[in-house]
Amino acid sequence: MQDVRDALMLARTSQGKLVRRPLSPHLQVYRWPISMALSIGHRITGVGLALGTLLMTWWLMAAAAGGDAFHLVQAFLGSWLGVILLLGWSAALIFHLASGIRHLIWDIGRGFDDHTYRASGRAVVAAVAVATALVWIVGLAVW
Repeated sequence: MQDVRDALMLARTSQGKLVRRPLSPHLQVYRWPISMALSIGHRITGVGLALGTLLMTWWLMAAAAGGDAFHLVQAFLGSWLGVILLLGWSAALIFHLASGIRHLIWDIGRGFDDHTYRASGRAVVAAVAVATALVWIVGLAVW
């Protein structure tokens, strides 16, 4: 070892074999467990919901302002960009709700055993996919 940094990068695996590792872990070192991805997603969807609420506020203000303003907003929301934004907003809303329910269950001290912990993460992802699809199927059928 020619440098102190070389010594700091040496570690042992669980089998005792020497391996080289970086000084500080980074995203290439960590595996992304589902709870880590859901936690990051929960924060991102919180920001997305705030931005989507501005879109819905624009829609409500246009409805109160009169026919011309409302027609402009409806035309935007009916465009391909508007539909994509509404789809993302509805999926973020459902994800944030499902993830929040998971956190409430944790707050009462349940769901921390290994099997339930992973199963609840998969259940959140499945619930978001199914609920978003159902909301949009019903919404498009009524539209």
